[in-house]
Amino acid sequence: MSMPFLAMLVFFPGAMAYAAASDLVSMTISNRLCLLLFAGFIVCATLAGLSPQQFAAHVAAGALVLTLCFGLFAAGWIGGGDAKLAAVTALWFGFDQLVPYLAYAAIFGGFLTFAIVTLRSSPLPDFAGWPWLRRLHSAKEGVPYGIALAFSALLVLPETPIWRAALAG
Repeated sequence: MSMPFLAMLVFFPGAMAYAAASDLVSMTISNRLCLLLFAGFIVCATLAGLSPQQFAAHVAAGALVLTLCFGLFAAGWIGGGDAKLAAVTALWFGFDQLVPYLAYAAIFGGFLTFAIVTLRSSPLPDFAGWPWLRRLHSAKEGVPYGIALAFSALLVLPETPIWRAALAG
């Protein structure tokens, strides 16, 4: 397997793991990470040999999710980082894997929200002094939905043309 294809197999999963960890500990998903995922898609789509039509369909899927998530963000239902992460992930998946990705994200997001609400209904023990855990426990904070988005992305990734091309390369 060539080095560019090996990098493709590590890049997206690593970026998703970083997004989930970052959202957990800081309740943020950086713009830089989303831009890096955007640039990484362009490189990986080129290496994978996506046709111009396939590339355009991936861009359209990302734009659709960005538009929908912007509305959810404007309504205060999701965070801006979550909206950008969902959109850039849709860019990677295109329409072929968009429905499974969004379905998994909804299911895992529901479980995550339930778990956090349950956690918040109990007092934290005195020894739980990590600032990120105290922030996660606060009812004033949102839910780090990036965890559900990243987990869902990792489940769907093996079904994508980019992943299959990387494995074949």
